[in-house]
Amino acid sequence: MRAGTTTRAAATTLAVSLAALVAVTALVVTVVVRAEMSDAGPAGPGGPRTSRSMPDVKVTEAVASLAVLRDWDAARAAAWRAGDVGALRGLYLPGSRAGERDTAMLRQWAARGLVVRGMAMQVLAVELLARTDRRIVLLVTDRLARAVATRDEGRRPGTWDLPGDTVSTRRLAFRFAGAGWRLASAESRPPE
Repeated sequence: MRAGTTTRAAATTLAVSLAALVAVTALVVTVVVRAEMSDAGPAGPGGPRTSRSMPDVKVTEAVASLAVLRDWDAARAAAWRAGDVGALRGLYLPGSRAGERDTAMLRQWAARGLVVRGMAMQVLAVELLARTDRRIVLLVTDRLARAVATRDEGRRPGTWDLPGDTVSTRRLAFRFAGAGWRLASAESRPPE
């Protein structure tokens, strides 16, 4: 392994670790602030709003919910990198519209002989809305931080940086099914 490759790998590991730390910190701060606002009760005009968060959420539940999101995003990126429609479909509950759209997009990229590498979601804010043993509902603000498309083997080679993504907020509902968490729905939410 060359020194440049080792340096890039270390920088990538550091960047991913830092992003995870920032996301966990943001989640914990959001949960604590929302819980405190909830305890304060309704306020008059211009005052704090009543929280939509779970008022008795534990930090361990919040962090575990963020870990589900992080692991799911990593599995999705791996399926895209491998061009594996079956693996991608397995991340969604059957009938999920979000899953249908995602797998259709992957099929289109694969049909053009392109593979998406380096897909990474930058999580800017997370709010835990609901958590049970079999269901997690998160309000997530994120964006696609980076991704590169490469031409598949056997065709004219090339690499293209994909355009940057805009920040979006979505309500993500995960269900525990089979051996793991699957995305049941992803509903876009307007910015607040």
